[in-house]
Amino acid sequence: MSTAILTGTPPAGSSLEEDLRSLGFDVRVTEDAAGALAAVPATERVALVDPGFVGHVHALRLALTDPRFPAAAVEGALTAQPDARASLTHALRAVTDTGPADREPASPAVAGSGPAAASLPGAVAARLEADGVAVHRPELGVLVAAVPEGDDARAKTLAEVGAVDDEAVRLRNAVKSRDGFFTTFCISPYSRYLARWCARRGLTPNQVTTASLLTALIAAGCAATGTRGGFVAAGALLLFSFVLDCTDGQLARYSLQYSTLGAWLDATFDRAKEYAFYAGLALGASRGGGHDDVWALALGAMVLMTCRHVVDFAFNEANHDATANTSPTAALSGRLDSVGWTVWVRRMIVLPIGERWALIAVLTALTTPRTVFYVLLIGCAFAACYTTAGRVLRSLTRKAERTDRAAQALADLADSGPIAEVAAGSLGRTVPGRAYSAPFWAVLAAASLLLGPLVAGSGGTWRAVLQAAVYAILAGVAVAQPLKGPLDWLVPPVFRGAEYGIVLGLAAQSGAPGALPAAFGLVAAVAYHHYDTVYRIRGGTGAPPHRLVRAIGGHEGRVLAVTIAAALWHGRGFTIALTVLAAAIALVVLSESIRFWVSSGAPAVHDETGEPA
Repeated sequence: MSTAILTGTPPAGSSLEEDLRSLGFDVRVTEDAAGALAAVPATERVALVDPGFVGHVHALRLALTDPRFPAAAVEGALTAQPDARASLTHALRAVTDTGPADREPASPAVAGSGPAAASLPGAVAARLEADGVAVHRPELGVLVAAVPEGDDARAKTLAEVGAVDDEAVRLRNAVKSRDGFFTTFCISPYSRYLARWCARRGLTPNQVTTASLLTALIAAGCAATGTRGGFVAAGALLLFSFVLDCTDGQLARYSLQYSTLGAWLDATFDRAKEYAFYAGLALGASRGGGHDDVWALALGAMVLMTCRHVVDFAFNEANHDATANTSPTAALSGRLDSVGWTVWVRRMIVLPIGERWALIAVLTALTTPRTVFYVLLIGCAFAACYTTAGRVLRSLTRKAERTDRAAQALADLADSGPIAEVAAGSLGRTVPGRAYSAPFWAVLAAASLLLGPLVAGSGGTWRAVLQAAVYAILAGVAVAQPLKGPLDWLVPPVFRGAEYGIVLGLAAQSGAPGALPAAFGLVAAVAYHHYDTVYRIRGGTGAPPHRLVRAIGGHEGRVLAVTIAAALWHGRGFTIALTVLAAAIALVVLSESIRFWVSSGAPAVHDETGEPA
């Protein structure tokens, strides 16, 4: 329930009360704003609105109904959610005690200009900000929100309102301001109307997100049939799933239905849909007429995509709050973004989710699963090299001082377990920390783990177990010092590549029936944990509790477990070991993740940047 307090009687002919009711507010007209505020239960959202407000309904919607912000305001209107109610009461009391004549005018940069700055909502908003409360002020663009003085000013403002179609603005703003080429030009022109259709029928973004997941799972099932008709249906359904994937975010922005659960579903379902489709293609290939086994390719594609995402996440976390964060490479990138065609080319060559899913869908319908994975691996490998090389150049030429928060985020993304912690606290303390020490030791650790099994063929032997133990110790040395070096953001993706790579390599070398599908499940479970860590850090709540990381062994503990299983058991025994490990990790990780994301402390993280996914 929400209550809007009109601090006076609107002029004759005003539709303000009707507009507020259309937004779901119970409207109370009163001269005693403080008394009316005290009568509203503390668990409700409340809004203060000047009776002389003139503007678009969508301007009020943006200011008064967005659930992500404890307090928000436009000229002539202010809202506070329960978390900010005490501050609102204090600010209203401070403003009304001074009286209108004694009220200091608010700074135009803070509370708007003209009469609205002296209106009661404007003065209270300024007071809230003076008290240290963050008041969100939405970007209105061409939308109007004002408190004009006098009949002439009011008539002029009404004319400005009539000159702008706020529904068209609302539809346009439902689309991300920055997105991929395929999404921008092939999906969003009509998916925004689908979002409006859903809103008018009372559908929620979470329902659309779930429908997108179910569609993708059906697509994976069609691909698993191994028939040409199944592949064609799978491609079409995958594209429709992506349309729904775009629609859920546009519906959230159109109707301002943001939620913590929705943030979690949106963040995790994209990966679940794509990787489930990989599994469907692998099953279809094995069931088709050629009985083609492409599980290694499917697992390789998942490993590559996950490592690429970790590169993105780690680089952004390392640099988003760094000081003196400039470089010639970044300046060149900014200049290229000012040239229209280069923007789209650079967005397309990194194969963001829209381009990637379109490629997968078309190739699935027209070719074979093996061809799909070959093209996907080549394209994603090129994209990964392009983005990683650019970020390395930026890091080497950038004079940045990274914060303790960034170092902690990288340490959390590294996912070190108890063995690495012991190594970091003992041997790691004796190794001098230098600018490039962390990535050097991380790469050395990965080489010691992978070169033997994958090059010398020592996989499935106790020598590989010894190499895994060396990996665990060197991984601890890599994270012994705070990760503040220029290239320390490479440490988490190096660890991910080493862990996922050894699982893939051992399963492929074993030749055990079902080992590769079991390895696919294990990597999927671990990857979920790593994505979950990213989205918690993005939301500002920190990584999962360290007891969870210890419970699942950390990356080095899992590497040791897999190499020991490969040495102890061969054939179906190794497959069973991988399956049991995958199930145990999935159970522990999913239980903790669900507990967190349905709790009151979970953040509502919504991607509005349009960064490639």
